[in-house]
Amino acid sequence: MGEADWRAINATTAVLAAVGILLAAAFSRPWGERIPAWPIVLPVWVGTGLLVPMLVLAPILGPAAMSRDGQADSSTNFWVYEQVFVMISLVGVGIGLPLALAGYARSRWPEALSGPTECGDAPGNTRALQTTVARLLCAGCVALGAVKLFWAVGGTVGLDPDKLEHRDMWWHLLSASTGVWALAGTWGLLVLTNRRGSRRFFPPMAATWISSGMLFSYSIYSLLTHLGDDRPAPEYDLAHLLTGLAGTVLGVLMGMILLLVLHDRRRALRENA
Repeated sequence: MGEADWRAINATTAVLAAVGILLAAAFSRPWGERIPAWPIVLPVWVGTGLLVPMLVLAPILGPAAMSRDGQADSSTNFWVYEQVFVMISLVGVGIGLPLALAGYARSRWPEALSGPTECGDAPGNTRALQTTVARLLCAGCVALGAVKLFWAVGGTVGLDPDKLEHRDMWWHLLSASTGVWALAGTWGLLVLTNRRGSRRFFPPMAATWISSGMLFSYSIYSLLTHLGDDRPAPEYDLAHLLTGLAGTVLGVLMGMILLLVLHDRRRALRENA
């Protein structure tokens, strides 16, 4: 408990809790709609990217975390029971945060949640740029997703033979989750930019939002945890660095394309109103 990384994790948790309290106030008070968009969008984008995928994994990762902590420190069960509260909080916020965002966006940005995918184009739109960049990003997402799923099902290309024992349940599930969400984001991005594949705007928008946030936040988390020696990654250092950087860059650029789509959509709906 006296190590620097333990103190840093708790300090970060306290900061994130403060951000969560401020977001809750902004979502529920009239002044919340008057503040700039980025203080709302950025933390919620990262938060939903982290927590929504965790909703699916929590029933498995929770017991796995308890078992691992119990094996790491057999002298006390304190850390084992702590995982119960951690998983409850992750699931609770993972459900509450998207719902709160949906209510807030319904009032401030209703065009992001409803309506058909095809809404026309306003003069000066960026659709050509969106389409070109989206195709490149989708190729990157397919490649990253294929690598992650290959590792998740037992593939060893790109893994250090001396570290294969570090492929625990956490690593397999997070690799599979990253691969699935990368492919989901590919579908969402193609639908948003080509406007074919879904009549309703919300499903591809939500898939792209969560996928981009997930790729960014989990890649950053993976790169930062790799700096320590307590839980070494089974990948070669270069493979770990390349997949982490790829996820980070893809997530950021996917989020930027989504913002362009929403900006053009809002202009087009206003002009057609």
